[in-house]
Amino acid sequence: MLYLGKSDHFQNLIKNLDVVGKIRREIQNLKLFRHPHIIKLYQVISTPTDIFMIMEYVSGGELFDYIVKHGKLKESEARRFFQQIISGVDYCHRHMVVHRDLKPENLLLDQNLCVKIADFGLSNMMMDGEFLRTSCGSPNYAAPEVISGKLYAGPEVDIWSCGVILYALLCGTLPFDDEHVPTLFRKIKCLTFYSNWIVSLLVHTLQVDPMKRATMDDIKNHEWFKKDLPAYLFPSANDNDASIIDMDAVSEVCEKFGVTDKEVHSALLSGDPHDQLGIAYHLIVDNKRIEDETAKLDIKDFYVASSPPPSNFVDTPARPQSATGNHSQRQRMLSGGNTPAERQRMLSGGNSLDKTKGTPMKRAKWHLGIRSQSKPHDIMNEVYRAMKALDFEWKIVNAFHVRTRRKNPITGKHVKMTLQLYQVDYKSYLLDFKSLPCNEDEPNELCASAGSGSNCSDPYNQSQCHHIMEFFEMCASLITQLAR
Repeated sequence: MLYLGKSDHFQNLIKNLDVVGKIRREIQNLKLFRHPHIIKLYQVISTPTDIFMIMEYVSGGELFDYIVKHGKLKESEARRFFQQIISGVDYCHRHMVVHRDLKPENLLLDQNLCVKIADFGLSNMMMDGEFLRTSCGSPNYAAPEVISGKLYAGPEVDIWSCGVILYALLCGTLPFDDEHVPTLFRKIKCLTFYSNWIVSLLVHTLQVDPMKRATMDDIKNHEWFKKDLPAYLFPSANDNDASIIDMDAVSEVCEKFGVTDKEVHSALLSGDPHDQLGIAYHLIVDNKRIEDETAKLDIKDFYVASSPPPSNFVDTPARPQSATGNHSQRQRMLSGGNTPAERQRMLSGGNSLDKTKGTPMKRAKWHLGIRSQSKPHDIMNEVYRAMKALDFEWKIVNAFHVRTRRKNPITGKHVKMTLQLYQVDYKSYLLDFKSLPCNEDEPNELCASAGSGSNCSDPYNQSQCHHIMEFFEMCASLITQLAR
């Protein structure tokens, strides 16, 4: 939770500028941001004297501390961090928000060393045809047009900051030890230990002229950036037809903003990209699409008849020790302003991660069905998608229990089974498959199980065995579809 504290000056400033409504709308939009690499803002509580922001807890510390501790990173690790940062910044820009204070101190790491963009305190909404002028952000990461007080549109200043961050990731230092720009480009071009692709990307993102600077599309299409790029970072927009209105999203907008569905429809039909209701609607739709894409990738989390991974596989790294001292001292750690001995100590010192041995792997516990550590509703959504793709028919018993059947095209009979989701432990769920009676007219008569020892020599038992095989085929086809 972030506490903004008591500040009569702060409250009076808001009132005098008559921006209470604007702040409220912007906070509502930020609360709707749901991106895997943007920190979540869950709730804002405002009182006459205090403002409380309830935010996602991220335990891995700052990217700044990580760079100070490890120095320059391997190319693959730097690329992974940079891809996540660009994905989050692109998400903000597509929803008309510019961060304006991107720096390693505002990039947090979770327990899996994934980036979370934080501190939107200097962010602003972008408007077509309008420019920003506020000089904000840290000078070490701020674009030249921001430092000089010139007009800027917004996205280009975030691109510059991303270029500085990429330099810090690759070199372990900040590029701007002085204000002499030609010196900077000589430094970049001397990075002979890196590929020409990296040099070209750095030079393009750190162009002083914002008109010549790389755009977000330039970065996303760059060969170095595209290497090993996870699909979930930039989900395809073709998955959803923009002409179809998502009524669930409309209902969510109505609930959050206290408006009617007619008002939301009017906002969507108006085509105004800055309408607050329209922005909220598209944020919700984007959230669903990202969740869908992530859910597809999370299928790898399913474990067929197996146990969860051993504990040493999911052990979380220790939180990097925070660098102490004021901001200028922390900047000096990356700026190269120390002696070589001090620099080496800062980059290589500190507590190293504990390299304790993982606990011995325990004997696996076997389960019938599919195990997953995804959210239960996400699991069921994937099940529904798979059943639809396989042309199954189903009846919902409850949110986690479904009866389904498939018609045999040759015999015309239906093979039936139930799917039920159980919670195995505090973070694991089991999707159970159960065969239903062969004869619909005799619901109490269950088919013989595979282990019943029944004799398949007579026609009646042959029919039962055939039904069992069809049940197994039905299970196999569903599992295969889920794994795609």
